[in-house]
This record gives sequence, structure tokens and C-alpha cells, in this order.
Amino acid sequence: MRSFDVSALYEPPFVSRRHVATDRVAAESLEWARRHGLVGGGPSASRLHRAGAAELAGRACPQASVPRLRLLTDLFSWLFVMDDVCDDDGLGSAPATLAPTVTALLDVLDRHGGPAGTAAWCVTPTADATPTAGGHGGPAGDGAPRADRDTPAGALGVALADLCRRVLDQRRPTLLLRLVSQLREYLLALLWEAANRERRRVPGLAEYRQMRRHTGGVRPSLTLTDLAYGRPPGPARRVDPALVALDDLAVDLVCWCNDLFSYRKERDAVADPHNLVTVLAAQHGRDEASAFQLAAGWFNDGLAGYLVREAALVAHAGPAVTPYLAARRAWLRATYDWSMRVDRYATPPGASAGTQPPHRFEG
Repeated sequence: MRSFDVSALYEPPFVSRRHVATDRVAAESLEWARRHGLVGGGPSASRLHRAGAAELAGRACPQASVPRLRLLTDLFSWLFVMDDVCDDDGLGSAPATLAPTVTALLDVLDRHGGPAGTAAWCVTPTADATPTAGGHGGPAGDGAPRADRDTPAGALGVALADLCRRVLDQRRPTLLLRLVSQLREYLLALLWEAANRERRRVPGLAEYRQMRRHTGGVRPSLTLTDLAYGRPPGPARRVDPALVALDDLAVDLVCWCNDLFSYRKERDAVADPHNLVTVLAAQHGRDEASAFQLAAGWFNDGLAGYLVREAALVAHAGPAVTPYLAARRAWLRATYDWSMRVDRYATPPGASAGTQPPHRFEG
């Protein structure tokens, strides 16, 4: 499938670069995940290592300061772990299963990583420290307050609180509020995914396109990317309709590229309905090969449209948007290069296609 991805997708016509500290930050971020209980020393750590969080961050922010590169990489690590326990480990199989964890994580976001109130649940560590429903998953961070550790979110909540506190330390309150809002939308969108999985429902195309912008975790990632570039757009610039439209398209392209590279793994391992290829196949009655080509066409046409919109924005706004555009260009290129290099979307050994019952399309 990977060679098919290469032939079907246009390569983003932007410079490919990689931060010189990428390998160092990769080791540091994996240790951060271990220290906060997101992973242990077994399969969970190997899975996170294969995801290549620092590889993506180092390509998206090739000239960032190392502390801000670390912050972005740690966010990626958290998002990868959250996605994996939802998609692969069963936490996101139904809304009722996922809701206690989401509730606890929303509480972390509401207090911006500050101290929790009273503890209501007790965490029992497991050997491999994979965070799952009920807060299980090993020691949740050296020195973490017990009230943070003893919630259904467990290590996920502790690590999220650490990220919020580090963003708070940047003294950018507007950026912190935007990040918290985007992460809240991400968590609530995971409940939408869980409802679809429980019902074996394939969403309609317009619904999927809107919700994918939230489930992908790209918006909070772009917020910390803007921080790494040092000059995030101000509030007035952020509501410029041309900038909003370009930002939405950039998020779409990152998510669609992800869908194309992850399609085989998702189809063979769990038959997850949340993929552009699956949605297009159901919407248009296509077989998977033609649906894949159609999805690739969406990406290619979107990339061409992005270049047109970007040129119009430059003509309209001038050099004030240069850092913003540089960050989006780097993200599009980084997503493509990262997808080509890491093993995150390799089909699990022993997985076989066609073992899952079909999903029901609702348009």
C-alpha cells in the first residue's frame, strides 16, 4: 500500500527539513512518556517509539528552540497514546466506555493543569503501563499529586496537566485558551467516534469532513507549532475569513494524508469507519481501489487549491502572515515525509483483511 500511496499522492512542493535536535528530543520525549506513566518498558513503549513523534515535530518545526520542540513532541506523544488506546485497545469502542476518561481529562483542561480537587478513584498500576479506561496504566508521573493520578484518566490526565502547565509557563494566555479549547473539541469528537464504532456506522461525507478536523488533533498541534515559530497570529488576524479558510484546508490536507497512509492498517486490523477512503466508498458505492484513488484525488486537488489560496492571502495580508504560512507549509511537507518514513501505519503482523462485519452507511 505504501508504494501505491507514493504513486497516487502529489508530493507537497515545499522544502523538506529536519531539526538537528530531532533524535535527542525523541529520546527525551519517550522518557517523559515513561516518567508520566503513559508507557512502560514493553509493547506500549515500542508502539510509541514507532509512531515517531519527534520525527513529525522536527520536520514541522525545523528551526524551533529545543524547549518548544520538546513541548510539541510531548503533545504528539500524548495524542498518539490517546489515539492508540481508543482505536486499538478498546477504550473508544463505545461512548459509555470512553466517557469517564474524557470527563476526567476535561477537568484537567478546565483547570489548565492546576491542582485537582479530591480524588474519587484509585489507580492500580499494571506491568506495561498502557493507559486504559479506569485510569490503569502504571505510575502516573514522578511527584504527580495523588488527586491527579487517582482519576479515570490516570496517566493520561497527569501528562495532559503537565503539558498545560508548560504552556502556561510560556505566558501566552490567549494561546493557552485556544489550545485548551481545541483539545476539548478533540476529546468530545472522540465520543462521536466511539458512538459510530458502537453502532458500526459510517458517517456521511460532510459530517466526516467536519468532525475529522477535530478527531485528528491537528488544530492543537498547529497552535503549539505557531508558538514554536515565535509569532502566532493575533486575534484580529485569526478571524480573517481568508486565513480561517486556509487553516481549515491545511487541517483537511493533513488529515486526508493521514487517512490514505493509515487506510490499510485500519481496514485490516479493526475495520474502523473513520477514514476518508471508507467514507467515500460508502457514499459513492465504490470498491476500495477506486475509493482510494478518489480520496487521493481529494488530497491532490486540495493541495492545488491550498497553493492558490495561499497566494491570495499573501497578496491580501502581506508579510505579517509569513510565519503562519511557513508553519503550515512545513506541516504539510512534514506530514508527507513522516508518513513515508515511520512504521506507525504498518499493518500489524497476523492481521487479516475482511474479518470485520460491514459498517452501515448513514448519509
